[in-house]
Amino acid sequence: MNAVKIGLCGLGTVGSGTVNVLQRNLQVINARAGCSIEIAQVGARRDNPACDLGDIPVTRDIFDVAKNPEIDILVELIGGTTVARDLMLCAIENGKHVVTANKALIAEHGNEIFAAAKEKGVTVAFEASVAGGIPIIKAIREGLSANRIQWLAGIINGTGNFILTEMRDKGRAFEDVLTEAQQKGYAEADPTFDVEGIDAAHKLVILASLAFGIPLQFDKVFTEGISQLETQDVAYAQQLGYQIKHLGIARRNNGGIELRVHPTLIPRKRLIANVDGVMNAVLVKGDAVGPTLYYGPGAGAEPTASAVIADIVDLARTLTADPEHRVPHLGFQPESLNDFEVLPIGQVETAYYLRITARDVPGVLSKITLILSEANIGIEAVIQHEGEEGEEYVPLIIMTDRAIEQKLDEAVDKIQSLSTTKGDVVCIRVESLG
Repeated sequence: MNAVKIGLCGLGTVGSGTVNVLQRNLQVINARAGCSIEIAQVGARRDNPACDLGDIPVTRDIFDVAKNPEIDILVELIGGTTVARDLMLCAIENGKHVVTANKALIAEHGNEIFAAAKEKGVTVAFEASVAGGIPIIKAIREGLSANRIQWLAGIINGTGNFILTEMRDKGRAFEDVLTEAQQKGYAEADPTFDVEGIDAAHKLVILASLAFGIPLQFDKVFTEGISQLETQDVAYAQQLGYQIKHLGIARRNNGGIELRVHPTLIPRKRLIANVDGVMNAVLVKGDAVGPTLYYGPGAGAEPTASAVIADIVDLARTLTADPEHRVPHLGFQPESLNDFEVLPIGQVETAYYLRITARDVPGVLSKITLILSEANIGIEAVIQHEGEEGEEYVPLIIMTDRAIEQKLDEAVDKIQSLSTTKGDVVCIRVESLG
């Protein structure tokens, strides 16, 4: 077989990491692929001193790579969802397989891109789009293909996990830790995608489509960030035997599919509750295998390059295979995708942590428990602090049993309207992940 020629677009952190790993480990990579893999052309606006391209031809017009008849596989590492989309569709139109690490592009435009690829008989590989170096896409799409996936839950944004770890271990405020995360390069100057859950939502959509065989539906994910969390809530969770993690959760139930990203209390004994710092982890529950946990670095030049090159190897192995016998993009044949309804957040059932700012007078707790009882919401635990002398309001912590979110919201509205409470009730969802 002739050498498989790679066209690499983008020489940023991941692009330069891909060049370095491929050059360093070329012998073992070729041995695993069963053929010779070479970078034949690079498309980048500027060079990157972090990698040595040697005599590899470089073009400043990335579309030259997509149209180059010598290129077998285009690797898209430029990011964004506009030019990257056009580049990918151009490469597909020109009969090239594509590898990408672009989760936003797959989450928002994957249905269109996969349809174009099927029509042209080529493959789009995207292992690096979720959880960096963790091979979670291959695990769900292939390793767990015998299973009916029941649910999955993931810490799939390292920036948010770093912030919550620091808040828990050192009692630091959110804004303080965010500033450090930006200084360390974990968070962008505009951290919105990380701390408000958008990045995690992109990844969750991809995982859910693979798990349940549904089209990509980014617009239906319920997304809630961590910017409103306070250090006291992290501390109270600890007292109750829980950790707070920013989770992406996808669950199949009789009514449809839950797709949600939000802060979540998890029992401290769960393995995923002890994933700290910038690390990622995904917990998947299959009906045959039970729960399986996948852990590792969720970002970084070489961990992500590891996933990019794994996709290149997979494609190199199957270049001569009949397109109908390749692994489907979302693990299910396109004509077999399900039309399960994605449930609105009001129909989701889970337990809740409530922090209520209540006046320090007799009878307040009984009024609140009556409201919850009338809504058929049970109470699992209560932390009630005695006020200091002269302190009018104190925090009241309640852990509820499982309840439908709409019912909980109605009860919270009534609690907030009491003359003996002040401000908004802090609500954080609780998952046992058992």
